[in-house]
Amino acid sequence: MNKTVYQKRLELIWDRMAQEEITLTMFEDAEGKRDSTIRWLSGHPSDALLFLSADRKSLLVPWDINLAKAYARADILIPYNQFKRDPKIAIGTTLDFLDIPHGAKIEIPAVTPYPVFLDFIEEFSDYDIICRKECTASYARDLRITKDADEIALLRKAADITNIIIDLIEKKVRCGKIKTEADAAMLIELEARKQGCEGTSFETLAAGQDRSFCIHAFPSWTNAAFGGQGLSILDFGLRYRGYCTDITLTFARDASPAQLKMVGLVEKAAKTALEQLVNGNDISLAASAVDNLFKKSKKNMDHGLGHGIGLDVHEYPFIRSTHSGKWILAPGMAFSVEHGLYDPVHGGRSFVN
Repeated sequence: MNKTVYQKRLELIWDRMAQEEITLTMFEDAEGKRDSTIRWLSGHPSDALLFLSADRKSLLVPWDINLAKAYARADILIPYNQFKRDPKIAIGTTLDFLDIPHGAKIEIPAVTPYPVFLDFIEEFSDYDIICRKECTASYARDLRITKDADEIALLRKAADITNIIIDLIEKKVRCGKIKTEADAAMLIELEARKQGCEGTSFETLAAGQDRSFCIHAFPSWTNAAFGGQGLSILDFGLRYRGYCTDITLTFARDASPAQLKMVGLVEKAAKTALEQLVNGNDISLAASAVDNLFKKSKKNMDHGLGHGIGLDVHEYPFIRSTHSGKWILAPGMAFSVEHGLYDPVHGGRSFVN
């Protein structure tokens, strides 16, 4: 993406900061504190701190400066090593570097542990350090629910590649070239990179006919048989230029009457869900409709109907019957719909749109 795309997003954040009278805001993307918003605002794909100031400057502090120079868009780049990889040192230096006045409101991420928050307050007693649930990062998260044209184009490309790999997997299962879970999982890994993807968006779940009774197979895949008599499940996603897909497929071969009943019920659930997934509807309606359909057949889906996708494979909005009134469907939203049934005797059937 070009700098203009990131600039438009940054302007929305800076406008919010002005309304909240925040002089400096920090985003953190690190192990245990992942936040893809930094990539959304700058293009940087790895660990970093991002500081945004009230005078509309962006300062990126990447762990890998060479990577940042290749991918990131920010006014200022400073290697994290210069701050001993310590957020407190980074904030202190940034306050001086950007001439942030004493008494200014400085916001740190909501995920900051309380003892660490107290350390910040003590370290920067001349400033108003705030750490709150409804922070600038959460505002950015809400903005990311509705994708812009550039994001939709990347998601479509990711979906196109996913479809190519689905067709290839089906062909190889039918002709017997994919015999095991490992065959399926490794093909996805290889073909994803051949098609220009960064890799998979999560660890591939391949469960053959003897292991498809779980929502998420454990281990995620083995060398067990795949695609044989009964129901086998494949749950995978790809990451293309940061943007994720999430797809669940079932391979049915010589299925029993009970398994065929599950297949038919889940396919009916697909139609039921899609009828409710229209502009202006409460997002919970689709989940409630599928839950009620399953209950009529004395079945139960032990997970939500779906979730948003984007730079994260799981992001808002979440499609659950318990989320009534929380989100209204609107153009630009992107999500997976993964309704499924799982039985310890008959195996699993899952379907995605």
